[in-house]
Amino acid sequence: MVKDYAYISGVPHRISYDNLKTAVLWILKGRNREEQRTFVVFRSHYLFESHSCTPDQGHEKGGAEHGVGSSHRNFMVSIPHVSSFAELNELLLARCRADDERIANRQDKPIGEMWAEERQYLRPLPERDFECCVTHSVTLNGYSQVEFETNRYSVPTDKARKNLVLEAYRFRIEILDHKEVIASHSRCYERKQDILDTLHYLPLLEERPGAFDYAKPIRRWRKKWPPVYETLLSRLREQWPEGRGVREFVRVLSLHRQYPPELVQRAVEQALAYGCPHADGVELCLHQLTQPDVPVLSLDLSDHPQLVTVGAESPDLECYDRLLAGRR
Repeated sequence: MVKDYAYISGVPHRISYDNLKTAVLWILKGRNREEQRTFVVFRSHYLFESHSCTPDQGHEKGGAEHGVGSSHRNFMVSIPHVSSFAELNELLLARCRADDERIANRQDKPIGEMWAEERQYLRPLPERDFECCVTHSVTLNGYSQVEFETNRYSVPTDKARKNLVLEAYRFRIEILDHKEVIASHSRCYERKQDILDTLHYLPLLEERPGAFDYAKPIRRWRKKWPPVYETLLSRLREQWPEGRGVREFVRVLSLHRQYPPELVQRAVEQALAYGCPHADGVELCLHQLTQPDVPVLSLDLSDHPQLVTVGAESPDLECYDRLLAGRR
């Protein structure tokens, strides 16, 4: 709903609800309802009046029922094939915008034009959007994780604090130290899962290279990373067998914080080909890939013809012979 209000640039004065659980805690006598605390906070933020329909009385919301059916037939048939909810929302928004060009039955203007006339009657938006999330105080465990709904989410070891705040949104989890977001994850709806970001553990692994092969985040990532990473790791361990090789490799992995994975992979391949298989070599290759050479422009010396031949003639190397002859 927050995105809906932002899109229409306003808030309706009254909104009817069909007693959805996220809004209504208990249905009381008549039209009285005990609303969910978070819903009361939400509508207090946007200052609209809530109206609950009578249960099992479909005629009270016939327009809404018709709108749902019409949207289903026109926007969801055939069933869209998408890879994420974000892609589905973009698809539905595009179809809604296209529908604004349609002229409804017995009307003389397109839907979009008629809506533009009605928009002026909306309540103004508040200065900031409402944060639609559940907030919990969480405690960090010994593996630099916090728990929410039986799942454990990782926190960067170099920013970890004992007591943190977790905000659970519909599709993401954010972990905060005071007001700073120190970790963000896609929300998991399975149970008893470890949601780990390997980059969160790299500072600790750089200090403790002996734990590298046994760390769960590394073992998970290692199953998917490019074979060229194994080649680089082997080279580094051969060159520096006493832990430094692993530290160098961890520094290479840390470059994923700043650059896309495909770019880091290309840089590793180039560093191996150039014979500089170490963190500084990979970083140098990354700079070359991200900052290609700028072509040198020729100077316009038409106003100074005497300078045209400067630097073009072959140097006189006999002067060195004369110099040596003079010393003898």
